[in-house]
Amino acid sequence: MVEPEGYVGERPNFKRAPQVARKQRVIVEMKRAPQAAAKCDDSGEKENHGLARNEKPPKRVVRPKNAAERAARLKKILKLLDEMYPHPTIPLHHSNAWELLVATILSAQCTDKRVNEVTPGLFKKYPTMTDFANANLEELGDDIRSTGFFRSKAKALIGAARKILTDFGSKVPKTMEELVTTPGVGRKTANVVLGGYFGIAAGVVVDTHVQRVSRRLDLTKHTDPVKIEQDLMKIVPKEKWIEFPLQLIYHGRALCVARKPRCAQCKLDPLCYAKDKTA
Repeated sequence: MVEPEGYVGERPNFKRAPQVARKQRVIVEMKRAPQAAAKCDDSGEKENHGLARNEKPPKRVVRPKNAAERAARLKKILKLLDEMYPHPTIPLHHSNAWELLVATILSAQCTDKRVNEVTPGLFKKYPTMTDFANANLEELGDDIRSTGFFRSKAKALIGAARKILTDFGSKVPKTMEELVTTPGVGRKTANVVLGGYFGIAAGVVVDTHVQRVSRRLDLTKHTDPVKIEQDLMKIVPKEKWIEFPLQLIYHGRALCVARKPRCAQCKLDPLCYAKDKTA
């Protein structure tokens, strides 16, 4: 006999599982779940909570809660940087403002060490600004090839020399407004020359090291160099605008490196609450 659709009849020989057995099955399943989760993390490797055996987690540092605490923290940071890197100097070798300008243009996307290896021979071959202005573009490019982006840099050096010779009486300008009109010169390069050679605090140099370290120290939230400079100029005393970025540059090279910063050796560690701190 066929039952009507939707009707469920009870089968005479069907026996339900004892209630106790059902509870046992639930208990068994609940016991298995944490065992499987404990074996590995999402990567498939044995779970170690991100720490190697015997490795201690970074010390927890409390964030400042108000403007007064942030100012006090910054004051301590500046004091410690003075202790770690007293009276820092420009790492680019130069003997005059023009040579520093050339070296700074060459340092874009290049290490200072490599620039310092190239400039002695370069300045020997092109001893004056006029020599750069009259240089052959392809030949100058070959001379600075090892610094990278040599074609655009060669064009910038020739253009800068001609601009300064024509518009500024053969003298490197001493103002931000004039310097940034020179080919190959932006705010960073202008700040290096103004502060490093003339001792004029027109702004704060922001390179990759300054960007990384200032963000780790929570002195800025931005990634854009112009906005980072604006943030630093608001909180760092003007008398520190020249030394402060140099200290961050040396610190970024020595300890606060991009990968696995050496926090255990850093005097700023008690003040730093960066997410990528190491123990």
